[in-house]
Amino acid sequence: MDFKEVLEEQGKVILKEVKNFELPHIFDCGQCFRWHRQKNDNYIGVAFGRVIEVEKQGSDVVLYNTNLEEFNSIWCDYFDLKRNYSDIKEKFSEDPLLKKAVDFGYGIRLLQQEPFEILLSFITSANNRIPMIKRAIENISKTYGDEIQYNGKVYYTFPRPEALKGATMEEIEALGVGFRAKYIIEAIKNVAEDTRNLEEIKSLSDDECHEGLKGFNGVGPKVSDCIMLFSMQKYSAFPVDVWVKRAMQFFYLAPDVSLPKIRAFGRNKFGDISGFAQQYLFYYARENNIKID
Repeated sequence: MDFKEVLEEQGKVILKEVKNFELPHIFDCGQCFRWHRQKNDNYIGVAFGRVIEVEKQGSDVVLYNTNLEEFNSIWCDYFDLKRNYSDIKEKFSEDPLLKKAVDFGYGIRLLQQEPFEILLSFITSANNRIPMIKRAIENISKTYGDEIQYNGKVYYTFPRPEALKGATMEEIEALGVGFRAKYIIEAIKNVAEDTRNLEEIKSLSDDECHEGLKGFNGVGPKVSDCIMLFSMQKYSAFPVDVWVKRAMQFFYLAPDVSLPKIRAFGRNKFGDISGFAQQYLFYYARENNIKID
């Protein structure tokens, strides 16, 4: 585990001596859309039907609005705290090029999020910017999710498939998802009517899972890899977007290598922990605004 002990106090859980846990690295590395940085540098997010606030205090992490029972049943896995990221980083640091990205994003952890939310989120992400994606996901939650309160403010859970089943194309379009509305409507129907079962897809092998997710209209190789990596614990996934493409060209490949070849190269090079490498590379490339001439 990447923490020494966990303590419970009134309305919060304290993780002592946490390793490899930096809030901006985790919440601003492109894997999630419902976490927001506060003026005090804490982050507040909505996940699994709950509002949670996270604060870093030296080497400790404080989780507000929760308790030990919820930590053990939800948040320990959600923050992937049973995994020793130091071992992953040590292995990656054998590669002097990847070590630069690892040292830069040293506090990244891969969240274990809910598949239905991530399916709709990354369908929405296609050819879209992160602020617009966040706004659209918030609109979906506010319109169809349940209201919850924390510290006098109102938040909204991400809706269940059944709550979205009756939505029309026009209603979904009005939430800011653009041309992706048709894909979202179809995905909602498939999941709600169980013609495509996300838990069954999750249980498949990595390659079968990748193909199974591509059965949803609007889900191509990159979106499929994102869903696998961020909600199905398929860590051989290697999503290739513009930033990962630039990082791979910057560190390893020629500028004219195609996206499928970059994905294949990454998976072959990094193996069953390719997804962790992808996140370090993505965060490094985007935060440093890497450009390829």
